[in-house]
This record gives sequence, C-alpha cells and structure tokens, in this order.
Amino acid sequence: MLLGAALAAVGLAALCLGRPVIAPAHLPAALTGDTLESVVLTQIRLPRLLLGLLAGAALGAAGLLLQEALRNPLAVPELLGVSAGAAAVVATITVFSLPLAAPLLPAAALAGGVAGGSVCLLAARRARAADSMLLTGAAVSTALTGVVYAVTSMADQFRLGLVLRYLMGSLVGADWDDVALVAPWLGLAAPAVVLCLPLLGVLALGDDGASALGMRPRTARAVVLAVAAALVAVVVAACGPVAWVGFLAPMLARRLAPLAPPASRMACAVLLGATVTVAADLASRTLVHPIELPLGAFTGTVGVVGGLVLLRGRAGEQARGGGR
Repeated sequence: MLLGAALAAVGLAALCLGRPVIAPAHLPAALTGDTLESVVLTQIRLPRLLLGLLAGAALGAAGLLLQEALRNPLAVPELLGVSAGAAAVVATITVFSLPLAAPLLPAAALAGGVAGGSVCLLAARRARAADSMLLTGAAVSTALTGVVYAVTSMADQFRLGLVLRYLMGSLVGADWDDVALVAPWLGLAAPAVVLCLPLLGVLALGDDGASALGMRPRTARAVVLAVAAALVAVVVAACGPVAWVGFLAPMLARRLAPLAPPASRMACAVLLGATVTVAADLASRTLVHPIELPLGAFTGTVGVVGGLVLLRGRAGEQARGGGR
C-alpha cells in the first residue's frame, strides 16, 4: 500500500515538474488539449514516465530473480553479460557507422544482450555452485566490457559522445516507439516470472534440499537466470544500461518483507524498482535544469550507497544474532 502510494506520488511529480510546470489539476485538460503543455505532457513526459516505470519494474524483477536463485545479495543483473553484450553491439554499430536503420538499433541491442546473456548461461550451466555461476557471469561481463572499451577507443569525438550517452543509461528522447518496443516483451516475460516464483521457493532450501524434493538445482537456476537475462536485455535495448536498480530494489524488498513468500517479495521489488528509476530520472532532469544529467549516474549512486547501507545493517543483525 505504502509502496504503491510512493510510486503514484513520484509518477505525479514526474508529469508535473519541469519546464513548463503543469499543476496537477490541469493534467486532465493537458492530456486532451493542443497547447504547449499538452505537447510536453503527451509526447515527452508521459512516454518517458511509462518507459521509466517499465524499465524499473523489469530491473527490480530481474534483480530479485538473480539474487534469490543464486542466494547471494551481491548478485546484480549487470553480471549476466546482458548489459555488456548490448553495449558492445551499440558501440560497434555507432563507431563504425554500420548500415543499420535507426529504428533497428534497439533490436540490434536486444540481440546483443540476449547473445551476451546466452554465453554467460551456457558457461554457467556447467557450474556446480551458485557462486561459480556468479563468477562466470562477472568474467563474461568483463570480457564484453573490454570489447566496448576497445571499440570506443577508435571513435571520433562525435560518435564517442553518442556511445557514452547510451552507456550511461538515459531516458532522454524516450517516445511512444520505445514504450511500444518494451511493453510487449515485458508482457510476454511476466508469465515466465510468475512461473519462476515456485522455483525460487525450492532453491531457497539449498541445493541438497532442492535435490531431495526432486528438482535439479542447476537446471532450475539456469531457467531463472534466462528469464532475468531477457528482462534486462529489453531494458538495455531501449534505455541503455541503467545501473544498480536491480541491486537495490530486491534488497529493499527483502528488508521490508523478510519472511514473505517469493510472490510478495517480487511485488515489492517491482514497485521499488519502478519508484527508484522514475525518481532518479526526475532528479536527473530537474536538479541542474536545463542540463540533463545521466540517469545511470543517479541510479548507480543511490543503488550502491543504499545497498551498502542495507548490507551493513544485515551483517550487524547477523552478528548480534550470532552473539546471543
């Protein structure tokens, strides 16, 4: 209830604040009018808000799937190889001016993200422990990031600016085409997320406990990670790598509902991911107006600092519990 109210408040602020400021009472008229406020609201702020909501919700869900499947609060979607794979494709197309129509660039990024995630999953499929899978993902992501660095080092100043803007993650220029790209994919992924929730409940028992119940832990883990990779790939294709939302949102969800079933924690993570993303985007475009700061700078700062605070609090609670 409180999370829904917080998300509604942040969404309302995102629609109203900026240049020009639109009073909440004027929003219904602005949605149907033909004034400057109407154009700003319907063609800029509304699609940007919806894309932020979808992206944040997807990253929150992907983060929870990853952390619960690997039973590691430090697991982040960026370690799936998806973000780095998409970034490598976009950097290559941009720097070398490959003949690809602009509307197809998000699709190419999506393909690169899926390819990077697939490499990670195929390599991790043979891992015997969750931590090994996490290390495999880190290695794949590092290798793909090296490709990005190598490609960008050959870019001229103009193309380098384009690549860096994408790599920092941004909702600048978001339009209804971006929403149309993301929404159907996430609609298809939503049932898969729901079907993964029972697997998370069994994986929480540990590999031995899951095996005793007839589950193959490595196979179940790979399925969950594949769903998480698909969610992240769609977001990266439309917005670039929006860092650390998938780290902070699930940690907050477990903090708020530590004993809740996976479905309740998933709902919390989705709401928190959407709230954090929209709030960070609002801050990025209003704090130093008319300059828009990178969305990834805000999500990265908030995600890392908030996550470390939560981890420290969790470690303190475990230490106090062990001393009793």
